[in-house]
Amino acid sequence: MTIAKLTLLGLTAIALLSSSCVETGMQMGSQSAKTAATGSAAGSSTSGESSALEKCAAPLGTISLIENQSAGWYTILTNEYRLPPTANLLRLLIQQSNCFVVVERSAAGMNAMSRERALQESGEMRQGSNFGKGQMVSSDYALYPEIVFSEDTGGMSGAVGSVIGGMIGGHAGALVSSAGVNTKTREASALLTMIDNRSSVQIAAAEGSASKTDIGGFGSVFGGAGNVAGGGGLGGYTNTPQGKVIAAAFMDAYNNIVRSLRNYKAQEIKGGLGKGGQLKVGN
Repeated sequence: MTIAKLTLLGLTAIALLSSSCVETGMQMGSQSAKTAATGSAAGSSTSGESSALEKCAAPLGTISLIENQSAGWYTILTNEYRLPPTANLLRLLIQQSNCFVVVERSAAGMNAMSRERALQESGEMRQGSNFGKGQMVSSDYALYPEIVFSEDTGGMSGAVGSVIGGMIGGHAGALVSSAGVNTKTREASALLTMIDNRSSVQIAAAEGSASKTDIGGFGSVFGGAGNVAGGGGLGGYTNTPQGKVIAAAFMDAYNNIVRSLRNYKAQEIKGGLGKGGQLKVGN
């Protein structure tokens, strides 16, 4: 079977899959809009979380999220991709996993708590508000997120796309050539580091990764720009946000940390941690 015939069969399959798409109104809880961090959590109760998320029978301690907002990856995340802080999605994953109790340590959160205490001290709050001292919960551990690598890589090369498009010919062939150029594989790699706040000792570290290929341009092969019932229904998939891949990478990293913590054993040094170590230097 020739490459042209294989390509036409592939396009026909996409057309058949696309033909079931219909235009709909607003969909709350749409599956196409969800990331790996989905559902909700309230205390130890959860709803709609990803089945891929690792869980714990009981919390291992309290934890806070610490982001290095001056790092290059954070600037790219918020300025180029216009995504919210990674702490937002990590808080949800952590609470749903029941492995830790999350405590607030962000600048905005601490400012809000300080404001309420200032109002209490000013006498403006009603009696019984109980915003006095000695109520905040300490953070046993800190979790530091970092995006190590994130970029779009080409899928089908422009040259291959042009060859296949030439075999098909006509308007459809030109569109297939364009699709080859516009096909992108979105990739992201994330790193999580967990620190014991009392001793400053690193408890765990893990890497996670995710990727997804977006097929560009196929929507117009089967209909005009306004034809939602045809291939245009692929547009949502073609424009998959980089954020969904980053969220999946962080879930992968968090799952890896949880798996390691299930078999956690403290690192011991003869004589005690921070008391000279075993690697001696010469006179």
